[in-house]
Amino acid sequence: MPISFSSSKLPDQLFINNEFVSSKGSKKLSLYNPADGSLVTDACPCADEKDVDAAVEAAEKAFPAWKAISAAERRGILTKFADLVQQSAEVISEMTRLTLGAPYESFGKFEVGLCADAFRYNAGWIDKFGGESWPQDDGFMKIVRNEPLGVTAGVVPWNGPIGTIGLKAAPALATGNCFILKPSEKTPFGSLALGELIKEAGFPPGVFQVLSGDGSTGALLASHMRIRKVSFTGSIATGKKIQEMAAKSNLKRVTLELGGKSPAVVFDDCNLENAITWTANAITANTGQVCFAASRVYVQEGIYEKFIAGYKKAMQEKAKLVGDPNTAGTTIGPLVDKSQFERVSGFIERGQQGQGKLLVGGNRIGSKGYYLEPTVFTDVDIDSEIHTEEIFGPVSVVRSFKTEEEIMHLSNNTQFGLMAGVFTQDINKAMRVASEFDSGMVGINCVSLMFMNTPFGGSKQSGIGRECGIQALRAFTEPKTIMVNLTY
Repeated sequence: MPISFSSSKLPDQLFINNEFVSSKGSKKLSLYNPADGSLVTDACPCADEKDVDAAVEAAEKAFPAWKAISAAERRGILTKFADLVQQSAEVISEMTRLTLGAPYESFGKFEVGLCADAFRYNAGWIDKFGGESWPQDDGFMKIVRNEPLGVTAGVVPWNGPIGTIGLKAAPALATGNCFILKPSEKTPFGSLALGELIKEAGFPPGVFQVLSGDGSTGALLASHMRIRKVSFTGSIATGKKIQEMAAKSNLKRVTLELGGKSPAVVFDDCNLENAITWTANAITANTGQVCFAASRVYVQEGIYEKFIAGYKKAMQEKAKLVGDPNTAGTTIGPLVDKSQFERVSGFIERGQQGQGKLLVGGNRIGSKGYYLEPTVFTDVDIDSEIHTEEIFGPVSVVRSFKTEEEIMHLSNNTQFGLMAGVFTQDINKAMRVASEFDSGMVGINCVSLMFMNTPFGGSKQSGIGRECGIQALRAFTEPKTIMVNLTY
């Protein structure tokens, strides 16, 4: 059965205990279309303390039965949900595009597919995520079980509002937890619409719920005394607050994915065309609003001029693809909203005041909507903000380097450690550099990508814990050791 919601009929209620219900508080969220700045709605619900408590109570009630359900039945529910999400891809993407501005063909289709794939992948683990045992040669048999935590929550970001649902909700539900989803206040509609599919897939009441809201709602989840885990994707500043609230409440578990300033190191012996293609795509995908975007590009001096010429041309070609996300052929849409547009524009303006040389871009496109040209700075000051801070837009910086030792120090001299890339045809050099990066993920002759079956996350202030793969299942479970005395 297709989703009944659409861009002309947006969901305006919370989804609690398998029912759409009005929020108990009076606070509403206003959302705007980044393509033209027009008001989409000023009536999006914002869950308050009573709403959060109601969701937690429903989840606690549902947990014992959901934990005990057979593997085959739980797998069937998750798989059916994945199919329903896939079937509703265009409608879900349409509701997200209204306030995110990401074109369907270049982003929306991929993102909904990622969500569906995550549910299928984690469903497959349900009867394979076994524990451990040790022989009883000392008179005791030791068994380790993977136990669900109970009531868990996920706070997803606006730049990947549907895909990240799969990365958080799927492993939580597959391992027997109940899950409360809090979408970003900037992109809530696709998440709220999932309530229909949650019910149709067969999730029991209270197992999978959706609470729209702003930072105040996220704070209620992070500080709630009866929520056992919160998984958050967003900024470092907010991640620190979430960790603090988690610690001060009930010491709930946290997973934090907090962004990056990812380096791509391009050596003289690389395949130049390949390096240009990957680095240009990496900074313009989703209008540069991607946590692992390759926003620092370091090029060895022997090919620097050739790389710059090709990179500039690639960015000029990308600029031709910027436009209305509802128009066929558009692959790069606007920035998400006015505040993000002003933030990125501010970095570009200040960058031209002595921080680096503007190679290409830097201008607003049109007079309506939040469109920016893909922008590149060269010869940047390594201490400047455009070199050290996450801009989160289609803006990159490029510098030349001489030696491997020099560039590894510069690459790692940052508070971030999410993604890195190395481009070379020398496999020994590639493996050596990959091991030297202080980063959670490294691409060799590629950059800014992820896989469902390998851990996703970063080091240093890029986050705590990992998503995807078996690591995600471990993050939503508690190991329980059972010791059996065989000598009594």
